[in-house]
Amino acid sequence: MTPDDAGAASPRVRMRGISVEFGPVQALHDVDLTLRPGEIHALMGENGAGKSTLINVLAGVVSPTSGRIELDGRELRFLSAADAQSAGIAAVMQDVPLARHLSIGENVMLGHEPHGRWGIRWNQLHDQARQMLTELGLGDLNTRLPLRTLSPALRQLVAIARAMATGPRVLLLDEPTSSLDEAEVDRLFLVLRRLRDQGVAMVFASHFLEQVFALSDRLTVLRAGTKIAELPAHQVERSQLIAMMIGRDLQDLRRIGSLRREHRSDPAGPPYYSVRGLGQDGVLAPTDLDLHRGEVVGIAGLRGSGRTELARLLAGGERADTGQAEVAGDAVSLRSPTAAMRQRIAMASEDRLREGVIAGLSMRDNIALALQSLRGWARPLSRAEREELVEAYIDQLGIAPSDPDILVEQLSGGNQQKVLLARWLATRPHLVILDEPTKGIDMRSRVEIQALIARLAASHVGVVIISSDLDELVRLSDRIVVMKDRVKIGEVSNGPGLTVETIVEMIAAPDEDDDVPPLDGTAPC
Repeated sequence: MTPDDAGAASPRVRMRGISVEFGPVQALHDVDLTLRPGEIHALMGENGAGKSTLINVLAGVVSPTSGRIELDGRELRFLSAADAQSAGIAAVMQDVPLARHLSIGENVMLGHEPHGRWGIRWNQLHDQARQMLTELGLGDLNTRLPLRTLSPALRQLVAIARAMATGPRVLLLDEPTSSLDEAEVDRLFLVLRRLRDQGVAMVFASHFLEQVFALSDRLTVLRAGTKIAELPAHQVERSQLIAMMIGRDLQDLRRIGSLRREHRSDPAGPPYYSVRGLGQDGVLAPTDLDLHRGEVVGIAGLRGSGRTELARLLAGGERADTGQAEVAGDAVSLRSPTAAMRQRIAMASEDRLREGVIAGLSMRDNIALALQSLRGWARPLSRAEREELVEAYIDQLGIAPSDPDILVEQLSGGNQQKVLLARWLATRPHLVILDEPTKGIDMRSRVEIQALIARLAASHVGVVIISSDLDELVRLSDRIVVMKDRVKIGEVSNGPGLTVETIVEMIAAPDEDDDVPPLDGTAPC
């Protein structure tokens, strides 16, 4: 079924006047949503806009305070997720509840196991699971292996295979690509387009704008629990969509770029942090780099290019096998993050949940953690110091909700990222290394974090930023280091002539083998 056919078809789903209240908080207010068979419908909005709540209503997880749901013209009321599944609605949520102790095949067929006279037909179960996985390009997986042997990205694809196993008429996808690389995203999109051609109606909620434009037929924009617009995707410009999502135009981004241009200058004097031949066998070829205070240095490269590995070596997160380092002209050996912190160097990891914020601790404890570690437990922060510190950063970074006692896992992704940044800024660093600081967060938080980076540089803090968003690097950076195949292949100063295309061309250029040192650091023969 083509998108035009979908537009002419009777709606598969009509949601009318959906409102949801959680105590005094109104998560959705009188929201309408229409899904047609053979259509991919993008659900857009920043964190807290109500996207996940609306999806959970249709999935039977959340009961609306008011409103009605029609499926193929018939009004239904779901009392549970099982009711929605029985009606032909399958959902893949952002945090997928998979059973890590069960096999891959058991996870794919969970709740839909084929039964015979003597119980589950195991061979048939694994055959059916393999068929579902083959549609996702994962037919080579051994379905009898435990799920825990898979990477997070592959577990996400297993969750999607489980949803497909039910043969749904409606498929709900909440941030399904957040842990997938580019090849895995392409593979998933092939499957989703195939399901669309088979007449399945789909909801696709994502922060990745390029993916939305590449995949969706129509889109609905939510803001603060209210529906703002519903439009054909091909009729919406990127800037228009961002404006609808954040409730303001792109003047904020333009101001960030203007602020960076006002403070951009060629670094003078010796660098604050300098490395020569910094490398790790099999991970990163020996690399030279100078970093100045007040300068933003972007690191560009594809996933696996060595950009994160370089950042971790710079910040003491990994130990180098080769090279020398100087901080403020003195030779140093940064063999741990604590050693780096003592030199006023801090790093915020890309994986904010595993290597960043500490689940189970409050926002207050997460923010104060690094400063207390730097001072040592023999010199604890006083209660007054801690409260002043935490309140100052909650206010400065606009963290919401502002209650410092709230558990950090209860915050949105964007606010978790702000808590992580607050933790490192509390140590008063001279150099901050940020690995994908705006990845997977809502547009408003992205704008606020970019503005923070500009302010840090203006206040004489050096910033290293790794980002897959090349527009972001060009907007913020004074200088961009380009990585490829774990080698630094170039370094360019920012200016009027530098564009995203310039960086892409550098990455895509054929290798000059004679100029690329091998990863073991030895000279080529």
